[in-house]
Amino acid sequence: MTVKIRKIVTVVEETMQEAGREIAPPTRRAAALAVIANPFADRYEADLEVLMQIGEELGGLLGEKAVAALGVAPSKIESYGKAAIVGEGGELEHAAALLHPRMGKPLRQAVEKGAALVPSSKKMGGIGSAIDVPLGHKDAAYVRSHFDGMEVRVPDAPRRGEIVVAIAVTDSGRPLPRVGGLTTAEVKGEDGLR
Repeated sequence: MTVKIRKIVTVVEETMQEAGREIAPPTRRAAALAVIANPFADRYEADLEVLMQIGEELGGLLGEKAVAALGVAPSKIESYGKAAIVGEGGELEHAAALLHPRMGKPLRQAVEKGAALVPSSKKMGGIGSAIDVPLGHKDAAYVRSHFDGMEVRVPDAPRRGEIVVAIAVTDSGRPLPRVGGLTTAEVKGEDGLR
C-alpha cells in the first residue's frame, strides 16, 4: 500500500423523522474518512502520480468501508460522493490528484456499477474543518431525490502535512423528496444521466 494512513473514521447517519413525519424505513448515509500523510507537503511537485495511486487505493478501501457501515449489499447503494480537505503545507491540486484520475473505478466496484459521475468537493482547511460531501445517484444524474450532501469532519485533522479524504454513500434519497424529476424506478443506468 502506497498510502500512509493515520486514522480511519466511519460515520452512519439515519433520519427517522423529518417535518414531523416518520421516515420508514429511515434514510441512511455513511461516510468513511481517511486521514493520510501528504507526500508533497511543503514543496511543489510537478508529477502527482503518487497521489493518483493513493486515490485509487482509497477509492476501494473507503468505498468498501462506507458500504459495509450501512450493512447492505453493494448493489443496494443508491448514491455516492467524494471529498478531500488539504491541510497546511499542501495545495488544492493535491486533492484533485487524489479524487479525480483514478478514485472512481474502485469506488464503482465497491458499489456495483456507478454509471454517473461521482460528485466531488475539495478545499483547504485546518484541524477540525468540516466539508460537505456532495451526493448524487450512482447510475443516473437526473434523479433529483438524490441531490444531497453529507457534512463530515475529523476533530483532530487535517494537521499540517495531512489530507482528509472522504467517501459517502447512501441506500436511499433525501427524506420526503417532492421536487419531481426522474424516479429511481425509471433509472436505466446506461448513460449516467437517466
